[in-house]
Amino acid sequence: MLKQFLSKLPRKALKSDERPESPRTSTPRSSSRTGPSGVGGGTPRSNGGGNLGPVRSNGPKRMSSAVFPASVVAGIEPLVPFKDVPTSEKMNLFVSKVSLCCVTFDFTDPTKNSIEKDVKRQTLLELVDFVASGSMRFSEPAILATCRMCAINLFRVFPPNYRNGGGGENDDDEPMFDPAWPHLQIVYELLLKFVTSSFLDAKIAKKYVDHSFILRLLELFDSEDPRERDCLKTILHRIYGKFMVHRPFIRKAINNIFYRFLFETERHNGIAELLEIFGSIISGFALPLKEEHRMFLWRVLIPLHKPKNLGSYFQQLSYCITQFIEKEPKLASVVIKGLLKYWPITSSQKEVMFLGELEEILEAVNMVEFQKVMVPLFCRIGCCINSSHFQVAERALFFWNNDHIVNLIAHNRQVILPIILPALERNAHNHWNQAVLNLTLNVRKMFVEMDDQLFLSSHAHYMEEEAKQSSAAKKRKEAWERLENAASLQPVTGTTAVLVTSLATSIAC
Repeated sequence: MLKQFLSKLPRKALKSDERPESPRTSTPRSSSRTGPSGVGGGTPRSNGGGNLGPVRSNGPKRMSSAVFPASVVAGIEPLVPFKDVPTSEKMNLFVSKVSLCCVTFDFTDPTKNSIEKDVKRQTLLELVDFVASGSMRFSEPAILATCRMCAINLFRVFPPNYRNGGGGENDDDEPMFDPAWPHLQIVYELLLKFVTSSFLDAKIAKKYVDHSFILRLLELFDSEDPRERDCLKTILHRIYGKFMVHRPFIRKAINNIFYRFLFETERHNGIAELLEIFGSIISGFALPLKEEHRMFLWRVLIPLHKPKNLGSYFQQLSYCITQFIEKEPKLASVVIKGLLKYWPITSSQKEVMFLGELEEILEAVNMVEFQKVMVPLFCRIGCCINSSHFQVAERALFFWNNDHIVNLIAHNRQVILPIILPALERNAHNHWNQAVLNLTLNVRKMFVEMDDQLFLSSHAHYMEEEAKQSSAAKKRKEAWERLENAASLQPVTGTTAVLVTSLATSIAC
């Protein structure tokens, strides 16, 4: 099919002993006028325009590597520059140049087809300049040709990722760079300038930048090359802004990627970039929020705190959460309950991240929403204060350095102080880290200055509870000792269980 299309382009065949001529040997101006399927000589972005004859060997067809879809690698004939044709023919020349760039090459071997690769690169650069100049409105054949060329060059299947974790779980993993990136970058630049061009009619282009095109574009977000994901992020955001009719579909398609990541694979390289796109989308949501958007918060954003590689996209996720709360402050209590539900009990690193996000949320929360969650919230903060990991304890105690949070605590000290005081007292007597100990004493002093009578009564109640627990533990130990003594007096028979000695029972857990 591709060879049939290329065969329609008129070529000036070279003789067997002929080579591309030196610069300044381009075809005459009169022969450079061309229609949709006819082009003249001249190498784009070069001083000369010697023709590069078509490569038509009868040998085996060369197939491209995994970098591009399999296709016949044929010789490329350069096209005339846009400046050499009249305005009426420029769009036809554009279609011809774009169609010529549909030929793909193997970039894993830099020695193969080096001349053809350079010609294609120069042609792509010329197309980028033409689209950026915005000289004329794109015709429907031009839109079709551009979308087809981008699909052929960009859409491909990535090899399996055998690295552990995927999506940046291990910070020591070096990013993998695509050897074809110098070529792909130009194609992405062309697509970006094409989509953002004011001369592109969205009503016509939506037929070609359709659901299938968008889905294939989203699949590329799993690329291991961070440069490619960054380009895709910008392009998809521009498509979302330009094609309003596709907005619900784009949101749904991205949600499906998140669902697959959360409940099936926990492997995806582009979660951070997709969340960054959604961060800007959320900021444009109209009020009141639709139920679809609320469900996205509860079913996607909050569960995204659970995967073990949270650190690779935590900053973007936290930004999305903050955007929702700024839009609708009463969602703060919903988010805090969700964070407490997915709290990382066994990961100190994630606990520090959760505490940082909690502080950002509490800075924006109002008194009503705070009172809905303050009891379970400060029970969890109390556990963090008693953490043996000094960074977790330190981060939890830093909450009292925030004036807004201190104000919320002061207004609700009757409830919060009895919850927090036991944790503070245990830290003051037992914690091993000096920095945590100093912060604990400072927080304790703040509560005394806040309401000394409440502190004294809460402290007295704490001492009573400690005495009760100590007494209960003593009684429990005495009961076990009595049982051991009674059991030791019984004769040992064949199937009787052997009594465990007091020495063995004294080993601490």
